[in-house]
Amino acid sequence: VHLIIRIYFSFSTKPAIFMDCGIHAREWISPAFCQWFVKEALSTYGSDSQMTSLLDQMDVFVLPVFNVDGYDYTHKSNRMWRKTRSKKSGSSCIGADPNRNWNAGWCTIGASSNPCSDTFCGYSPESEIEVKNVADFIRRNKSIIKAYLTIHSYSQLLLFPYSYTYDLAEHHSELLKVAEGASAALRSLYGTRYTSGPGATTIYPAAGGSDDWAYDLGVKYSYTFELRDTGRYGFLLPESEIKPTCEETMLAVKYIAAYVQKNLY
Repeated sequence: VHLIIRIYFSFSTKPAIFMDCGIHAREWISPAFCQWFVKEALSTYGSDSQMTSLLDQMDVFVLPVFNVDGYDYTHKSNRMWRKTRSKKSGSSCIGADPNRNWNAGWCTIGASSNPCSDTFCGYSPESEIEVKNVADFIRRNKSIIKAYLTIHSYSQLLLFPYSYTYDLAEHHSELLKVAEGASAALRSLYGTRYTSGPGATTIYPAAGGSDDWAYDLGVKYSYTFELRDTGRYGFLLPESEIKPTCEETMLAVKYIAAYVQKNLY
């Protein structure tokens, strides 16, 4: 069961931003940020002019924990679990990588067809119920969703399509400009440096990702955040880094949101 939080302050159908956290179970800083975003949006509405303007003019859909069963498993059994927890009759291997399961160059590069692999692409596109439900939601609302943001860790990167091909996206120049502006906004708080660029050349080629799928669906402003750090702690980011990570990431998300708000298409 998914809980998608819709932050809105009027009942009209407005342009929207969709943001999800926790696709990969072990990336705990990701769900922490989605919760931080919701808290900040609700508590600063009316006092923060940028947030107030955003929520007056746009809806924000927030999925705090995408991979609920996997996330629960990391708390109870295996802290480093990445995949979903789906089962297939006849196989002893559990789950698929929900960020290799989208119908965007599915299982062609940077993904595995081995069900035991951490990057298993699944038995078919959208075979994972989590992916299917979110894809259905975005498809139903694609006329209003103008930006897609997915929050991961780690590496301090701000990525955009494509990851399933080395070809540049149609809107590459604009996507790069926005990413670099958002990275600069993030850096302004604590000096944390992010690298911006297409997924395939900036981190590694990987087919079946949600940002590529959303972009190909028509959501132009499609971005993947890889939050702190660059490897010292990795997925085991200490509690002391939660607040500064969320604070600086908020600046980048607000930068992208403000740009989208001014450049609706």
